[in-house]
Amino acid sequence: MMTVAVQTDAEGYLANKDDWSEELANELAKELGIELSDDHWKVLNAARAIESESGASPGLRKVSKRSETPIKAIYKLFPDGPAKLIAKIAGIPKPKSCL
Repeated sequence: MMTVAVQTDAEGYLANKDDWSEELANELAKELGIELSDDHWKVLNAARAIESESGASPGLRKVSKRSETPIKAIYKLFPDGPAKLIAKIAGIPKPKSCL
């Protein structure tokens, strides 16, 4: 159960991306069964930076390139649908490519 109170949509994405914090990211990740490592943070920070610049959730290729993390490694870090998990934990909107 999260100790940080934030509003989310029906799918668990932040309703207000300004509510995001590293503490919240750690709690969200724990709820999803992920213990965040430095490698996770590299990917999450890259996704947040790309979203901040473009205004849209980035695809995995862009995150891979920006974070210098191979796509296979991203799938190992976020095994149950990396695009959705990265967006949820990073506090950015659900990627348009995700159904």
